[in-house]
Amino acid sequence: MFVDRVKIIVRAGSGGDGIVAFRREKYVPRGGPAGGDGGNGGDVILRVDHNMATLMDFRYIHTYKADNGKAGQGSNKTGARGEDRIIDVPPGTIVKNAETGEIIVDLIEGTHLLAQGGRGGKGNARFATSSNQAPRKATPGKPGEEMEVLLELKVIADVGLAGAPNAGKSTLLSRLSKARPKVADYPFTTLQPNLGIVEIDHNRAFVMCDIPGLIEGAHEGKGLGLEFLRHVERTRIILLMVDLTDSPEEKLEMLNNEIESYADGVLRRKECIVVGTKLDVADKEREWQAVLGSDAILISSVTGEGLNELINTIYNKLNDLVADEE
Repeated sequence: MFVDRVKIIVRAGSGGDGIVAFRREKYVPRGGPAGGDGGNGGDVILRVDHNMATLMDFRYIHTYKADNGKAGQGSNKTGARGEDRIIDVPPGTIVKNAETGEIIVDLIEGTHLLAQGGRGGKGNARFATSSNQAPRKATPGKPGEEMEVLLELKVIADVGLAGAPNAGKSTLLSRLSKARPKVADYPFTTLQPNLGIVEIDHNRAFVMCDIPGLIEGAHEGKGLGLEFLRHVERTRIILLMVDLTDSPEEKLEMLNNEIESYADGVLRRKECIVVGTKLDVADKEREWQAVLGSDAILISSVTGEGLNELINTIYNKLNDLVADEE
């Protein structure tokens, strides 16, 4: 199961209390103040783990807490700092304030301080003055930050499969990779993204993602469209997959419109490849390139026809995109 959105509560540790203490030494009957400060509370820190691909680990644990700082000690000793709580997340995790929806951080790599521990309280040694050399005042530690956050994962893949329900996306993914998404002849078989690695040889491979089917009005939230469009933002290439047996002209127009309309055209700059599917059962007499465009690639995931051309085209375009990024 692919988990791509969870809500969690994070609590940083509270600071330890400062204490009231005095020097107790032989021949020093009235030692001065010696109460130490409390230790700071531990922080809650997010850390990107490139070995993680989903938010599955968060399904059953919803609260994450760092340790509190320890109270100060005599002899002006500061209490121990609370241990940090490190939370590992997959790359591509977006962290939002659960109440306001405001994006806190978009994590691709590295770490992020999410909740800061409270400061330790002050011991009475801090309050000694020329007029008050034996203060009996100390302050408690401050509470650590606490918040409820929403973690959303945008899948990071080289290639995203875009198409209406039953366009053959899952079948293609299972044919080209070791991924085994659910495949059936009814709409919305794919309810969550499925990732697969397409291996060309020992040194060449790319990651492909089958994402929930797209229907008209997806950019407005209809069907599973927003789920799809949110993930496809993180892909380099979009395959616009149309079933050659099911109104391909209309479906291609719909796909183009939805991609154009989503988030003020943020997907417009993506490299797209038009792919006609189910060639084995399509009308053999029809000039499909005239319908879908001269660069369209026609395939059958059942017979394997056109798959080598598709793989090579994808890989070459990926190489070009990587070269441009560098």
